[in-house]
Amino acid sequence: MMCVLVPYLLAGLGMVTAGLLLQRVQSWAVFRQVPQLFILVPALIGLKGNLEMTLASRLSTQANLGNLDTVAQTLSMGGANLALTQLQGIVVGGLAAGVAIIMSFFTSSTQLTAFGWLELLLMLVASSVTTASTASFVLGLVMVLVIAVSRRLGINPDNIATPVAAALGDLVTLALLSAAASVLNSSGVVLQASILGLYCLIAYYSKRLAGLSPDTADVLRTGWSPVLNAMLISSVGGIILNRAIQRFNNIALFQPVINGVAGNLVSIQASRLSTAMHRSSNFDEGSSTQHQSADPGDQGCNLINPAYTFSPCSCPSPSLKTNAVAAKALLLLVVPGHIIFNIAIGVSNGFQVFSPLFTILYLVAAIFQVALLLYIANMMVFKMWRMGINPDNAAIPYLTALGDLLGGALLTVVFLAAENS
Repeated sequence: MMCVLVPYLLAGLGMVTAGLLLQRVQSWAVFRQVPQLFILVPALIGLKGNLEMTLASRLSTQANLGNLDTVAQTLSMGGANLALTQLQGIVVGGLAAGVAIIMSFFTSSTQLTAFGWLELLLMLVASSVTTASTASFVLGLVMVLVIAVSRRLGINPDNIATPVAAALGDLVTLALLSAAASVLNSSGVVLQASILGLYCLIAYYSKRLAGLSPDTADVLRTGWSPVLNAMLISSVGGIILNRAIQRFNNIALFQPVINGVAGNLVSIQASRLSTAMHRSSNFDEGSSTQHQSADPGDQGCNLINPAYTFSPCSCPSPSLKTNAVAAKALLLLVVPGHIIFNIAIGVSNGFQVFSPLFTILYLVAAIFQVALLLYIANMMVFKMWRMGINPDNAAIPYLTALGDLLGGALLTVVFLAAENS
């Protein structure tokens, strides 16, 4: 528990800092002039789930299988994965900006000419790609180092790597987006177009490097659907944030925290589940007849029953018993963690928002969010494994994106209920 608790608390405090930063930058001129940036925030922050946490899960599995025990193995696999995340970051960053423009066009009252929309699109794409590419490289490099060091210290990287990504991801991404958007919004189209041209070249060479490794070459062929679908889900959460932040200024303080805590905890569980499956049997990419010696289906345990997610004694499957103990432990971290993080928010920004009703509703929403995500993770990871989809590459993007969507919706409901009480 301690090996999870310390990174979890550090990650939460990083998310608190990100919330404070989001509240501060929402009043910057660029965010007032380009409110579409708020739609980008969940999608770009979600990249830590789409890319860095998925990278952490993938490399943690390889480390636990003994494939990162030498410096040569670490450099080879780490380099290929950094190239892969760089390519994915550039592509997803560009698409996220396009989605933000489309959603804004249909949901906002902004009146622009066709040329004005094109100028806005160019600025958003340049800002988003710069943010996604830089954040992916920095955080990806940190992930490789953390996993390599954890392995050599005898610490399970499944418990360490994803919280570290969560701790740094929100803050780094928000800071980069705010800085990039501020600079590029006041620059000309020549600079914006030049930056995009440079990133096209970087994407091309990243694709070539990632294709040299068998592991990352597989992800190049099969790993795009989870990342792109997760980006779309997070973008819907961005619309919620864009609307909610116009009515509740303080919601910016809590959005990175409630989403980040949920994504952090469910990513730990998904990473542990995937590692356990890889340890118990060989994965056959694309096979729909995967078998795991500890498959709960062998004992007649239907995972639709939520008791199998949280009750160690409800199913004879050894794997589910272990997973249920971990799920309960992670769920128990929700309330004390959020209390600590809310105290940190209060100390930094004042306690005026923390009415008794708000605090109770907030904690209930946080528990519901994490419990639902752990339940979905249990079903999703086993289902992906049976379908021949590597959960290391596919589960965490969906889970963190769902966490962003749920968190934004629940947080808005909490603020509405507290306001109308």
